Amino acid sequence: MKLARSRLFWVGVLYFAEGLPFGIFFDVLPVWFRQQGVDLRAIGVLSLLGLAWTLKFLWAPAIDRYRHHRRWMAAADLVMAAVMAGFAFSTAAPAWAFGLIGLFTLASATNDIAIDGYTIELLDEGEMGLANGVRNGMYRVGIIGAGLALVLSSWVNWQAAFLACAAGLGATALIMLLAPPERVVRATPMLSVARELAGVARSPRAASWVVALVLAVIWLADRVTHWSGRIEYFWPLAMSVALVAGLVLLALGAVTASRHPAGSAHAPAGVPGDTPPEAPRGPLFGALFDLLERPGILPVIAFVLLYKLGDASMGFMVKPFWVDRGFSAAEIGMVSVNIGLALAIAGGLAGGWYTDRVGIGRALWVLGLAQALSNLVYAVVAWLLPVGVDAGATHRALIYAASAFESFTGGLGSAAFLAFLMAIVDRRRSAAEYALLSSIFAFSRSIAGWASGFGAHEWGYAPYFLLTFALSFPAFVCLPAVWRMLAAQGSRQTPSD
Repeated sequence: MKLARSRLFWVGVLYFAEGLPFGIFFDVLPVWFRQQGVDLRAIGVLSLLGLAWTLKFLWAPAIDRYRHHRRWMAAADLVMAAVMAGFAFSTAAPAWAFGLIGLFTLASATNDIAIDGYTIELLDEGEMGLANGVRNGMYRVGIIGAGLALVLSSWVNWQAAFLACAAGLGATALIMLLAPPERVVRATPMLSVARELAGVARSPRAASWVVALVLAVIWLADRVTHWSGRIEYFWPLAMSVALVAGLVLLALGAVTASRHPAGSAHAPAGVPGDTPPEAPRGPLFGALFDLLERPGILPVIAFVLLYKLGDASMGFMVKPFWVDRGFSAAEIGMVSVNIGLALAIAGGLAGGWYTDRVGIGRALWVLGLAQALSNLVYAVVAWLLPVGVDAGATHRALIYAASAFESFTGGLGSAAFLAFLMAIVDRRRSAAEYALLSSIFAFSRSIAGWASGFGAHEWGYAPYFLLTFALSFPAFVCLPAVWRMLAAQGSRQTPSD
């Protein structure tokens, strides 16, 4: 069948399978819990289980090491299907429900890792743009598909809804095994954990990176749990924990180092010892060290942090802006959410097509500029539509146009940006490196969302939206380093022996 041989077809299937469990978790389960009479505080605990998606980079190296991505996907889907079947045959929310949901989110996050790694290896650089447009669209379709379970629960009952979810996840498990075989990727020589710890013990710089990673994990966890808002002196305690973790790691490394002479700590038997002492490539931190020691990586990381900064800084304030200008929730949902979703998908496809046509490097600045212009358009509309003035037909037309332009250009920029992230990872560590880069991007998005409320409150919408327009441009300073990285990765990738 010709369609089944299309790589874009499989990208669509894979990311539908990634969006479906995400939608089940965020849209379906909270409704079911509340209808079962579960306390709101207990439902809030569900967010803690979403930490699996936040911290998935911690076990992403395992998938790079053991590979067989399709088996990981199928196994994860079967686990999630079994959880849904378990809920289908429960008459009420069972005491062990949170344990099952924890298993569900862990399987879903593992599925995401395997899908991302598999997709990066499946695609050539010249098709990553359009593939990411398809990816964004089908991921959202997967979330919408999960929402259909809510409709089914009203039309029939919750048992039918959960059985439908289980059937959908079971079907995706079988489909994953029919996907094209993984490419043969030359394996990176891997140290044992003991030798890796010994290498970290000999390298203060490597040890400091590990401590920084521990702090990053605590920060990411706090974004979900909000411990810092409830625990006094949380961050001094967290820094102490990170320091103790570093000292324990160094102590373990010192013990193992005594068992491995200095000349051999960084190379397994039979592998030349040409790895720099500062970067012990092992199963725990190898992907992190590889990424951080790549030439020119710092401006590239700055680019990852900054490219969507203006877009993210404005995005969190768009809905409050609509509310304060007198628009109803139904109108916001129809125009800004539903029509906006369709336009974002269209923008992703158009941006992907353009990226493949002109190349990722050029697309990043052209589509990034278009993305930035949407912030300027919203600033102008906010200036023309003051607070307290009823939105007439003309004003409505202006804000509808601003919303449409923002949704479409956001899709444009995302297609180029995600293609860039896929293109710069080493395919021998695709799952781990992509998970790390995604976490770096999520960091800037979280900071932007947190700060946006203060900015809009202090300055008002029009000046703040104008500021977000300016925030779109610092990333462009890093583009020369990005272009060099893209060129270097294009010459270094070795898909097979």
